[in-house]
Amino acid sequence: MKRSGWVAWLRMLAGLGILVALVWHLGSQAFLDGLRRIDAATLSAALAIGVLTTVCSAWRWCLVARGLGLRLPLGRAVADYYRALFLNAALPGGVLGDVHRAVHHGRSSGDLGRGVRAVALERTAGQVVLLVTGAVVLLVRPSPVLAPVTRFLASPAVALSVAAVVVLVAALAVVLRRRRGASRGARALRTVLAEARQGLLARGVWPGVALSSMAVLAGYLGMFVLAARVAGVTAPTAELVPLVVLALLAMALPVNVGGWGPREGVAAWAFGAAGLGAAQGLTTAVIYGVLAFAAGLPGAAVLLGRVTPLSAAEPATPSPLPHTADRHPRTAAGTGIIRQRGAKAPRRVAGGVRHEASQVHAERRGVS
Repeated sequence: MKRSGWVAWLRMLAGLGILVALVWHLGSQAFLDGLRRIDAATLSAALAIGVLTTVCSAWRWCLVARGLGLRLPLGRAVADYYRALFLNAALPGGVLGDVHRAVHHGRSSGDLGRGVRAVALERTAGQVVLLVTGAVVLLVRPSPVLAPVTRFLASPAVALSVAAVVVLVAALAVVLRRRRGASRGARALRTVLAEARQGLLARGVWPGVALSSMAVLAGYLGMFVLAARVAGVTAPTAELVPLVVLALLAMALPVNVGGWGPREGVAAWAFGAAGLGAAQGLTTAVIYGVLAFAAGLPGAAVLLGRVTPLSAAEPATPSPLPHTADRHPRTAAGTGIIRQRGAKAPRRVAGGVRHEASQVHAERRGVS
């Protein structure tokens, strides 16, 4: 097995391990309570929120793709985004839908590499907005979970890691400036940076990207608050927002099973630290996972609608070439009249031909 395959399996096992640990410590009742509390009205609200977030995400993808010089209509982007959301939720790993979306758009546009980078930049824009907004919320809004988070961020290990990343990026920038076009990796990195400027930071692109990303984040926050209300959490919305932001940040960790794992673990910890109960946090995260899956269900219709049956996809079998005797038009003997295949000669002409043939046959018999 390739190294990438082992990494993918390890990530899924890590997400599964988190779920098993939660069930071990909190029991399965939190999962069952979350499933029992979901009704038709809740699912309808999730579908409505899903329409908002999906359309805004597809619009952001269109802006980035057009900034890179790729054509992407909004209607097609919405359909492809729905399909990617469904595949992300239904398949292990949580990113296979985005991979399929990137490859499909790259191949259809004639530039696979640029299509993949467009999706990568689009997803990066959403994560950057989430990180910036989450940092602002956690710093501005006082919360019981802020103290342990602040201690973690201010720990020497995190500070040294951030400093090392900054130094590494600065050194890499200096090397690239001195060695223009020297290596293939350097050229690839410069291409990515140039496309990031075109696809995200261009004058006609970044306002729409920022606006759509904020709308998507608002939709995610709204769905999480809805899940908390369905779970029976009565705390004010302003108190829930920092906890929800932490859970959304945890979803960005690449260790999950279809999106499940770190989200539930962080939600249980954050709700417990805020005095709302770890079981309530787990139930809220479970309800959010179900609602997110329901919001992506239109992607299943898109996926099924674009699967062409084998009988309709196969081209018609060409008819075999005619025999040598059928390639030229046939004529009625002695008349010069061209006969089409399968056509019958007129009775009068056919009768005259038979009469002349009988006379010639009689004369030959008399001679003999």
